[in-house]
Amino acid sequence: MIVTATPRYTRIIAEVWKPATGLFVWDVIVTIIYFVLPFRAPSLPLTLFGSALALFLGFRVNSAYQRWWEGRILWGSMINASRNLARGAIAFLGPEDEGEKRDLKRSIVLRQIAYVNALRCQLRRQDPKDDVHRFLSRDEAGEPLGRTNTANGLLDGTGMRIAESHRRGWIDSMQQHSLERVLIDIANAQGGMERIKNTPLPNQYRFFPALFTRLFCVLLPIGLVETLGVATPLGSGIAGLMFLAVLQIGEDLTDPFANTVHDLPLCAMCRTIEIDLLQGIGDPAPEPATPHKGVLW
Repeated sequence: MIVTATPRYTRIIAEVWKPATGLFVWDVIVTIIYFVLPFRAPSLPLTLFGSALALFLGFRVNSAYQRWWEGRILWGSMINASRNLARGAIAFLGPEDEGEKRDLKRSIVLRQIAYVNALRCQLRRQDPKDDVHRFLSRDEAGEPLGRTNTANGLLDGTGMRIAESHRRGWIDSMQQHSLERVLIDIANAQGGMERIKNTPLPNQYRFFPALFTRLFCVLLPIGLVETLGVATPLGSGIAGLMFLAVLQIGEDLTDPFANTVHDLPLCAMCRTIEIDLLQGIGDPAPEPATPHKGVLW
């Protein structure tokens, strides 16, 4: 996610130079044809076309941003639920500094850190193995890593450890129910993220805006050349680039987990969870994530 107030100019140039060059070349071709082989430009209702296209693109951008913001809300819920799970496990299992209770508390906390990192990797279509092994032993990580949904396997293991604590009498039924409710909140948040990831925008929202925007950019210099003359490449190019920019904004926000500079800072949010949970059990924690060249990953 870009966090600077103004984007870096090198990034802007890298994103716009191709469409800007294409628009300028086409506008120059139309202008040259107009002056070399004069023709009467057809009376095109460009204002009407542009207004309709702007509304169409606005609907698309709003739909894409809604997906992006919902993803951020779900990850905010994941951060809170992770803190609640760790706090409940530490409080309910007591302050013992050694023995099986201590090992169980540490296991629940470390599994939750491994879980959020595995979920991040799954959403970004990355292999979660290395991130899981950072917090769990090979024996403990083997079963969930063997599943198609590693994150869900880790969550199931946490639930079984909570149930085992109840069977041993370390927590009562109300405490078990409280922790299970947190696990349900975590599972619901994961399901919402997977829904966003696995359900793209309808094809009509992706195909038709792109088609109509490019068609408008083709017709724009033809309708403006009589009015702008030699300034057509400049005026038409800037206007067309504005529409293409809005089209690209919708494309950038459609998948908030695609691991690009425009997506949610999943690594930073996982680091926040890691810091809070490790400090809760008294372990050393890493530093918070910081932006790299204006981007927080």
